[in-house]
Amino acid sequence: MNVKTVTDRQLILNYLDGDEKSFEVLLNRHKQRIYTQIYLFVKDHDLAEDIFQEVFIKIIDTLRKGKYNHEGKFLQWAMRISYNLCVDHFRRSKRRTKVSPSETFDIFDVLEVKDDNMETQMIKNQTYARVRQLVDLLPEEQREVVILRHYADMSFKEIAALTRVSINTALGRMRYALINIRKLIEENHVQLQS
Repeated sequence: MNVKTVTDRQLILNYLDGDEKSFEVLLNRHKQRIYTQIYLFVKDHDLAEDIFQEVFIKIIDTLRKGKYNHEGKFLQWAMRISYNLCVDHFRRSKRRTKVSPSETFDIFDVLEVKDDNMETQMIKNQTYARVRQLVDLLPEEQREVVILRHYADMSFKEIAALTRVSINTALGRMRYALINIRKLIEENHVQLQS
């Protein structure tokens, strides 16, 4: 069996028939995307690891109880579970999602950047820091769409499914986020380019 050609649905059915290896294949297929989404919300490797484990415990529990609906896509369902667990964490801790780097990980480190001279790189780093600060000032729903779109690289269709709103609502939140960022740039006299 070529694991690359087996669908998520078939892997789930194989797992439910007692094939533990199928769940491992399913986990390995999607773990990077799910973990990245969690990390972008919580900004802490240990916490992201804990929530990631919770996600897969919940998935296994739901599958074993026969409550998984095969009509939906597995990844979207798993992302929705991870999103809900992140939201639950923030509600419990009363913290806001911040778009900021930690000592060990910065989303911009994984973006392709041409070799620049030191001055250009410093300007880019300052610009990224300013943008992250502006995103953090947005209302929660707008901030969430910006994070999912630009930092987690999700499509508007995926964002709509994950946040349980229409695509038009997700697009509208992004539009208002951009309008608000422009206002914040003007109000704070932020210079993004030199």
